[in-house]
Amino acid sequence: MNTSERDGVSRTGWRNAPALWALAACGAAACGGEPSELAAVGDGKAALTASCGDPRSLAPDTQFFVRPPDADAIKQFGSLLQARQFGDARRLGALEATPQAVWFSSGSPSDVETAVRNTMRTAAHERRVPVLVAYNVPFRDCAQYSAGGAIDTASYEAWIDGFARGIGDGNAVVILEPDGLGLIPYNTTLFGAAEWCKPTVTDAQGNTVAAPGASPTERYAQLNYAVDSIEAKAPRAALYLDGTHSAWLGVGEAAYRLVTAGVQRAQGFFLNVSNYQPTDQNAQFGTWVSDCITAATAGAPWAAGHFDWCPSQYDPATNYTTVNFTPDFEATVTAGLANLMGGAAATTHFVIDTSRNGQGPWTPTVTYPDAETWCNPPDRGVGPRPTAATGIALADAELWIKTPGESDGSCNRGIAGSTTDPEWGGIVDPAAGAWFPQQALQLATLANPALF
Repeated sequence: MNTSERDGVSRTGWRNAPALWALAACGAAACGGEPSELAAVGDGKAALTASCGDPRSLAPDTQFFVRPPDADAIKQFGSLLQARQFGDARRLGALEATPQAVWFSSGSPSDVETAVRNTMRTAAHERRVPVLVAYNVPFRDCAQYSAGGAIDTASYEAWIDGFARGIGDGNAVVILEPDGLGLIPYNTTLFGAAEWCKPTVTDAQGNTVAAPGASPTERYAQLNYAVDSIEAKAPRAALYLDGTHSAWLGVGEAAYRLVTAGVQRAQGFFLNVSNYQPTDQNAQFGTWVSDCITAATAGAPWAAGHFDWCPSQYDPATNYTTVNFTPDFEATVTAGLANLMGGAAATTHFVIDTSRNGQGPWTPTVTYPDAETWCNPPDRGVGPRPTAATGIALADAELWIKTPGESDGSCNRGIAGSTTDPEWGGIVDPAAGAWFPQQALQLATLANPALF
């Protein structure tokens, strides 16, 4: 899971981009999927204006906040104009004019409070709902490309309190800790399997030992604290926890982790952040996870607590090694969950990240030691534009949570000793969270549906 370390602070000078930047966004879904109005002001600069309502919840017509564009995206836009590549410039402009999440991933409690408050004020002025990502849990990303986070639980609790105070009484969507439940240090699954995430440190004697504080107990305590803090200090925020995606955790495992982390005191969970799985499969998976939560907590009495009984997207015919979303298999899973629910209704909602899933997941055509299919896969495109009108009962919104155009890390496809990425012509991919111009333009060009 990757993001830059800009933490929601406005990018200097972004509002002074030339009028062509705004004109490039013409037809982009900047206001709930409807074309925006563009008005020239002052010395030829352009202001993006729209007749968006004042949202108070995730109603179907909710208008989401358009974050300031990346400084490197502006540079790329200017270079494309200079090269007279006007079509590509327009695509990049439309990409940046689409509502996207603002990530907060470092700083002191007062730093993050100020940064969040600034974003909230800007969004309120524009009568839009911001999507805010809190990404600072200790041992985040299990010390991979996006390693970092607070140094311990006490530091994290202070940081999340600042984050929540910054939201205050305003409307916001909060995405709490991407990968926070998918990658839990030293975790054992519901079915007894030890997971790979095992961060270590070197002690005073030079021995490699488990990192202090890296445990499932600490992770669940941190997330439960965050849920309670945000719910108390930001009562109008719609808070979602990590439900992974339709090709990661199984239904029962995801449901168990969500309940243990406090999802029943939040609005729900999020899916597919920084990944590429199809929207329809995530919607089905999310519905099943919500069904399983109900089955194990409020369903048939004999199913109480049995998250492990929930059927999932993993097919028993392949020894649970592959997912299956064919109509017949979906019907079987749905019926199995309905039996466990005992007539109770699912009530836990979810949102789906569609920022890069327009072409679905990548299937490599070359064999690699580790294809890293999640890491800067080639030939992908952005997916459906952000909307709260999903047409799915439990799906509150489709959102662009991962910033399209920001690298997932310096991928090498598992090739020992290599620092380059053969799928991008042998270059060294930008560091996690840095702007990746080739990928940004490809995501815009291969958008599905098209950006304009």
